Amino acid sequence: MSGATSTADLLATIIAATKRSVAVREEHEPLAALSTRAERRAPRPGAFRDALSRRDRINVIAECKRRSPSRGVLLADYHPVPMARAYAEGGAAAISVLTEPTFFDGALADLEAVRAAVDTPLLRKDFIVSEYQLFEARAAGADAVLLIVAALSPAELARLGRRAGELGLDTLVEVHNGEELAIAIDAGAPVVGVNNRNLHTLAVDVHASESLIERMPAEVVAVSESGLKTAADLKQLAALGYRAFLIGERFMIDPDPRAALSALLRDAA
Repeated sequence: MSGATSTADLLATIIAATKRSVAVREEHEPLAALSTRAERRAPRPGAFRDALSRRDRINVIAECKRRSPSRGVLLADYHPVPMARAYAEGGAAAISVLTEPTFFDGALADLEAVRAAVDTPLLRKDFIVSEYQLFEARAAGADAVLLIVAALSPAELARLGRRAGELGLDTLVEVHNGEELAIAIDAGAPVVGVNNRNLHTLAVDVHASESLIERMPAEVVAVSESGLKTAADLKQLAALGYRAFLIGERFMIDPDPRAALSALLRDAA
């Protein structure tokens, strides 16, 4: 994708594809049946937020993903279970698993497999646009879901956030600018992630996290996402008030993700 291509257009494309995919899945398994299956999975409400709130360590959400629209394939021989185990052994506070199939080569089966392998709190990283996906997340064993302000209307954000809570799921509400942060706060988001990736250029600038932390309510768990690579990055943002950090590509391209995560946490402490 060229630098001239608008990420907002890409987001609209992903959302449209997601809605079509959800409709197909719901034809195969109606919501009533999915709901029954989800109820068999005991939720762990608060597990994700509590893990990111700890003040006795550096809290990293380590991400499992095969590819991204900005970087392409990160790991051709991608196996989420050994990756997740490496993260758990390396000290991850939580693990994010990409489940979006078209643009990230993810799958709900990846989340289910990771859930069976580790006890670490899990985030379903996807483009959540419907209640159906919340039931899927619980049925697959997620502890939390990502809600992207740019992908939802304020009413949809509030509705999905409430429904997630009713299902025992935490939420990570992602914002990119001050306007989106205001919407997230109005919706009562307890965990807010600031994505440092520019929506229009795909460039990463940690200044986004630096500028928005001043507007973050004290009771909100602030998470910085994208472009974080060094212990110095984490130290600087932690000093500003960030409680957790979502890191994916740095570990995905490392030959020893467990050691890379362990070293990062040690050096940032």
